[in-house]
Amino acid sequence: MLAAGAAVAAYATAVEPRAFRVRTESLRILPTGARPITILHLADIHLAPWQAGKVDWLEGLTTLEPDLIVNTGDSLGHHAALPVLADALRAFRGVPGFFVHGSNDVFGPELKNPFRYLAGPSKLESGSRAHRLDTAGLERAYEELGWLDLNNAARAIEVRGTTVAGFGVADPHRHWDRLDETEAALSRMRKALAAEPGVTLGVTHAPYRRILDAFVDLGADAILAGHTHGGQVRVPGGRAIVTNCDIPRAQASGLSEWTHEGRSVPLNVSQGIGSSIYAPIRLGTPPEAVAVSLLPRTIG
Repeated sequence: MLAAGAAVAAYATAVEPRAFRVRTESLRILPTGARPITILHLADIHLAPWQAGKVDWLEGLTTLEPDLIVNTGDSLGHHAALPVLADALRAFRGVPGFFVHGSNDVFGPELKNPFRYLAGPSKLESGSRAHRLDTAGLERAYEELGWLDLNNAARAIEVRGTTVAGFGVADPHRHWDRLDETEAALSRMRKALAAEPGVTLGVTHAPYRRILDAFVDLGADAILAGHTHGGQVRVPGGRAIVTNCDIPRAQASGLSEWTHEGRSVPLNVSQGIGSSIYAPIRLGTPPEAVAVSLLPRTIG
């Protein structure tokens, strides 16, 4: 039993966290006759400056030739990671994108008892000594790439002849979301557009129920989120033990549907690419980026 436990621990810390993969999904949500759009969904990179393998893999994602990138936050995993991350993402210069932040784009990781994660959603403790990160610098790096800020905001961009509208919130896990600001921004954006957008995306770091319900009400055609790490540890059979938010465990990762008030919307929750440097564990939930193909709706 001790040998088996040691083998599982070694796999979960040394093997699976480096078993990067690309998950592919297809959604028929574009107007009839529109050209297909490939979205690269990046989530929870949690980059530390010494993680050269992760950087090489990130740069290699350019072979997917994405038309749009959606980054759902927690890209930084160390106070010195920003220059390394900015260099890696330059491979995507010229590809438009949207981004929102997670709390780890604002505060650095802290050494904590990892078993407390199993007791419920994590919290920023009072008196915390978490290192404040260069969030403004991260935003400048994103903006240099041409990515648009959706933190409690809404923006639109043309991609392959289709107007793609995006709206989002700052990290709901820290209660930084301001849905009233998002709704007002979305209303202003829609009034400014010459016509209705071809597709509307809701973007959040943490997929809390209140956010997903609001996104459905606000007219999202699809929702993208991260944060859960797919549960980070899954029991045999593939069920997440925890989600670090209030989303049902069955929807802790992958493509599903979120239904509210009779309307259903595709929900893609990424397992993410990294984890805290103080809890570098993954079991049954390998790191991933997601290539989401948006296709025209079926006629009839």
